[in-house]
Amino acid sequence: MKKLIRILGLETSCDETSVALLDVGVRGETVRLVKHVISSQIDIHAKYGGVVPEVAARTHVAEVVSLLTSVLGRRPLEAKGRATAFDAIAVTRGPGLATALRVGIQAAQTLAWITGKPVIGVNHLEGHLASAWLLPENRRRWTFPALALLVSGGHTELVVMRDYCRYDVIGSTRDDAAGEAFDKSAKLLGLGYPGGPVISRFALKGRDDAYKLPRPMLHDASLDMSFSGLKTAIRREVEIGNREPFGFAQGRLGTGNRSINDLCASIEAAIVAVLVAKTIRAAKQTKAKTVLLVGGVSANTRLREDLTRAVRRELPKVAMLKTPVKYATDNAAMIAAAGAWRLLRGETHDWKKLDAEPELSL
Repeated sequence: MKKLIRILGLETSCDETSVALLDVGVRGETVRLVKHVISSQIDIHAKYGGVVPEVAARTHVAEVVSLLTSVLGRRPLEAKGRATAFDAIAVTRGPGLATALRVGIQAAQTLAWITGKPVIGVNHLEGHLASAWLLPENRRRWTFPALALLVSGGHTELVVMRDYCRYDVIGSTRDDAAGEAFDKSAKLLGLGYPGGPVISRFALKGRDDAYKLPRPMLHDASLDMSFSGLKTAIRREVEIGNREPFGFAQGRLGTGNRSINDLCASIEAAIVAVLVAKTIRAAKQTKAKTVLLVGGVSANTRLREDLTRAVRRELPKVAMLKTPVKYATDNAAMIAAAGAWRLLRGETHDWKKLDAEPELSL
């Protein structure tokens, strides 16, 4: 009897092309990442100030072939007449950019046609939830119900996990996601793309109380969030700074101009304060036994540290589980892991009917 299932993961939802091979025990007792490669398009899109969908899709076409060859070898599909490289294919079906998603889906369909292996169309957001599951220490401490703060470039959601594959979204952003707030703030300041890492870098040298920026909906009774008002306040501060003799428009971004550092620190503090407060409130309301921090923005050092401290202080009996930073951004390892959750429940898709679902939700 086969003890391990090998899953091929494919991710092409936005500006990262990624391929992974993941071994999972038939009862989920073993999880081992065999191979994992990522090709980022950040440098390509940085000159445009954001992701250009058609450019992303064209780049994925070449990269997915290259990465599949890297992971599987040049003759991966047959050995002594049998397909042996993998047992199932997990591919992102949404949400994401339609043209980019279809590159990965078409690659999965081609492999399914050639090999006869089953296909699982994975929800990208479920992939982010599963990213924390890749760490052995997290799997040992994982207890339901779990409350996940999922923060990425396009999504900011509070998700209750009743079990694997059973979710309730109890809070979300009403406008910009946290990642968008970072990106748009960086664009206002002329700091480039992606905004989160560069704002965090400047924030290390700044005072987070230098600018009195709003914490939108911080005290609102709901678990929803909003960051558009914060963006407006930041634009106002930038306009004021640009009118000053040595303001932001002068391009003085070194240590001599403390205002850039201070404003970045204040922006980061405002966003993180909202995320932490809402997460703690949601965890208390749902009586969560585990708090998960996942998604691209979960790589933010201040968010990781502040949320960990808040959970320890206010929820001492609750396990705080963070996705490893290397799996925080879009990647195929998390897609393979989410595919494993579904496959172990007996769920697969008809590869002939699989299509991109750009607006897919949990």
